[in-house]
Amino acid sequence: MASGTTNRGRYTILGYVFRAQTLPTNFYVALVTSAVTPTVDTNVLGDLTQIASGNGYTSGGFQLSPNATDFDTWTEDDTADTAFVQCKDVAWTAAGGSIPSSGGGARWGIFTDDNATIANRIVFGWVDLTSDRTATVGQVLTLPDVEYRIA
Repeated sequence: MASGTTNRGRYTILGYVFRAQTLPTNFYVALVTSAVTPTVDTNVLGDLTQIASGNGYTSGGFQLSPNATDFDTWTEDDTADTAFVQCKDVAWTAAGGSIPSSGGGARWGIFTDDNATIANRIVFGWVDLTSDRTATVGQVLTLPDVEYRIA
């Protein structure tokens, strides 16, 4: 899966490290439609169109805690001149109806902070799911090994 990093995400990480800004308690992976393509200039989740919640998907996405269990791989790659963190598999099970509950399927996985106002959550980066994804009752929509990469 192709991925990208936003300028706002890089800026925010620099604030955490060099300005001692408060780290989020949690991070999230949200699902958005193909209505708007995320770019390096995407700032907040409200700049994109989140899939309809319900049937196993909660608005704001899948919660991840900053620890070695939820972020199970942390790598410096001198050959590719990059560093990345990879999270555990993120999965939603469709129950009582399809995911999404209405509208278009999930095209992008979006890595965000935990702002209480979901639309104002900072977008750190995205993963391209290559096509619109849906899950019918009993199916699991899984994003394996989502990476946040800084080059």
